Amino acid sequence: MNKIAQIFDSLEYGPAPEAPDQAIAWLDSKSRKFGHFIDGKWTKPGKTFTADNPATGASLAEITDGTAADVDAAVKAARGAFKSWSALSGYERGKYLYAIARMIQKHSRLFAVLESMDNGKPIRETRDADIPLVARHFYHHAGWATHLSSQFPDHVPYGVCGQIIPWNFPLLMLAWKIAPALAAGNTVVLKPAEFTSLTALLFAEICERVGLPKGVVNIVTGEGDTGAAIVNHPDIDKIAFTGSTEVGKIIRAATAGSGKGLSLELGGKSPYVVFEDADLDSAVEGLVDAIWFNQGQVCCAGSRLLVQESIEERFIAKVKARMAKLRVGDPLDKSVDIGALVAPVQVERIRDLMKKGIAEGAHVYEPDFELPGGNCYLKPALVTNVSPANTLVAEEIFGPVLVAMSFRTPEEAVALANNTKYGLAATLWSENINLALDIAPKLKAGVIWINGTNNFDAAVGFGGYKESGFGREGGREGMSAYLKPAWEKTLKPAPAQAPVKAATANPLDTGSLDQTAKMYVGGKQARPDSGYNRPVLGPKGELVGEVGEGNRKDIRNAVEAARKALSWGTTAAHNRAQILYYLAENLDYRRDEFAARIKAQTGEDGREEVALSVERLFAFAGWADKYDGAVHNPPQRMIATALVEPLGVLGIVAPPSRPLLASVALLAPALAMGNTVVLVPSERSPLSVTDLYQVLETSDVPNGVINIVTGDSVTLAKTLAEHDGVDGLWFAGNAEASAMVEKASVGNLKQTWTSRGLYYDLADPRFAGDYFLSKATQVKNVWIPYGA
Repeated sequence: MNKIAQIFDSLEYGPAPEAPDQAIAWLDSKSRKFGHFIDGKWTKPGKTFTADNPATGASLAEITDGTAADVDAAVKAARGAFKSWSALSGYERGKYLYAIARMIQKHSRLFAVLESMDNGKPIRETRDADIPLVARHFYHHAGWATHLSSQFPDHVPYGVCGQIIPWNFPLLMLAWKIAPALAAGNTVVLKPAEFTSLTALLFAEICERVGLPKGVVNIVTGEGDTGAAIVNHPDIDKIAFTGSTEVGKIIRAATAGSGKGLSLELGGKSPYVVFEDADLDSAVEGLVDAIWFNQGQVCCAGSRLLVQESIEERFIAKVKARMAKLRVGDPLDKSVDIGALVAPVQVERIRDLMKKGIAEGAHVYEPDFELPGGNCYLKPALVTNVSPANTLVAEEIFGPVLVAMSFRTPEEAVALANNTKYGLAATLWSENINLALDIAPKLKAGVIWINGTNNFDAAVGFGGYKESGFGREGGREGMSAYLKPAWEKTLKPAPAQAPVKAATANPLDTGSLDQTAKMYVGGKQARPDSGYNRPVLGPKGELVGEVGEGNRKDIRNAVEAARKALSWGTTAAHNRAQILYYLAENLDYRRDEFAARIKAQTGEDGREEVALSVERLFAFAGWADKYDGAVHNPPQRMIATALVEPLGVLGIVAPPSRPLLASVALLAPALAMGNTVVLVPSERSPLSVTDLYQVLETSDVPNGVINIVTGDSVTLAKTLAEHDGVDGLWFAGNAEASAMVEKASVGNLKQTWTSRGLYYDLADPRFAGDYFLSKATQVKNVWIPYGA
């Protein structure tokens, strides 16, 4: 029998090595020692650390460990280049992006081999997935640059962007960040991961070769301290970070109050849900890609297998049989499925987590084959006999470890899938398209794949919910993350509010009848838990009323009521619009009463403010069924539907001025998009909003959709920011309190908007559109295959 016939008979594959010659030649041409790429020039190497090949342990090169001074030099270069780069036409910037894309394609084999040598992932993945998608991002964003002015009118780039990327997709993460930043007119300072800096340095040479203007792209290598220097640099306007949730929280706290834009793409523990009617063999192959692609070192890896109980035994048997055929070995072997993990420290971390999970009762299956030599290889593992509380189910492992559980009903599948602090991605396998499209919107994740997994494209946004971060990369929403409204750069400090002194300090001087305005929680008027009231004073210090002094328990009750009412987000947008129209109509009926209340509290004629409030409710009623998503057409035989979804429970702390309009202008977009709200009205003049609940009760607003808690704005804002049941928080107040709110939000990484002591004139028509609509929503992309 000849050799080919033997192969067909045995289905055994020999080695198919990829030659590393070009990558070695490039390293040798640089003497295997690298400085930074700053202002279009290579710096002299400083203190270095070693870049090792994880498959062999051999040293590849010496990489400079960047200092604060290096970061400062890079930021100065980027700042110096910003004016001229942003002044170029989009067409001119697009030409540079196109040139970069062409050069990456021309040298794709070099990039692929160097990436595999530096990272340990199989050459098939870098060659067939990573590098083509890198080029695609630069092509795609060359087009965005050309059409930016028409698609994002009156928007401007942030300025200097600090970008920090991880080691699992070294060049792809670079492309995800640099391409849109440059298209928008920003300049960048990027730090690659210390384990995998080489392809970023090769990319720097590409920038040099295509004649990219000096200072537009700066690559500073280094370890954690280098990244911290970028995050904390006062002259950086936006931070974009991909990495662990733990580090993401540190960055959120570090940037609090700085005014820097922030995008965080963080960890995940993504569910892979297989229903009993699925094509099981296809689902197994998809699962291989979901969890063992890149050795499981993928933030959106399908690491939690949820399989319907009726097929669990059969499906697990198929998974085990497939695992036995996986090939673990040299990443430069084109027939290898699983390469080396990035570093021995990552291997030890995974082993420690496995030991903990086993101690908690987990059973581990590993195929019976030998691993190649070296310290960075692990067998693929399947973990069973676990509860949702097991460490291996709850924590991101970031390795080739699959954890399996079963479910009985679709409702149970959704509950298990959402039982995580993360929300990056999810996969559904079912031949019933009705079932799949019913489940997809119920999953709290930013990307849903139906009958497929790990689909990515530059035209489709990627990013997470909850502690998987916020912001998107790719697509229109990823492009908008590097732009801001031009008028934001012209905002002035909010005028100081003159203190109003009470005519008397005696708390008993409140009149003969108790007319204290109560709070409004769960559709009912509620007394404050504290048992105390706070006076509301007119412009001359006269007492015009009292409201309750809200505290932590009042906020807790309000959040609980808001979470019970989250079905508001799945109410038809048309119905939400009708209720907002009805609310506006009923407020208009009582315009004289509300105008008089405004005058009593502020001394200002309140008629115009009431009219603007009614108008704003009408505006957002009109937006409720119009601010929606899109259908993307990626190169794969799939469509990706971008669904615009509410954040969930939104805390709103209104500014002190314009007591009715300020609350309505923030409340209306939140409600239009399906959020439920805990509203803290103007601390100074809250009676206009406590009067509003009488209108709510006659306008068909469901119980719990709007909850009103009065009291000290800063105190209540802090409680809302720390509450894990709150998904987003808008705060209008001074710079110090704004910084506090942003820092306090790190517990569950809720999305925040703060005024930072700047004056936002909420009467301006610009706030009747997508400015707050975009902040009240998040985008979920659902990938759906088509064709026979």
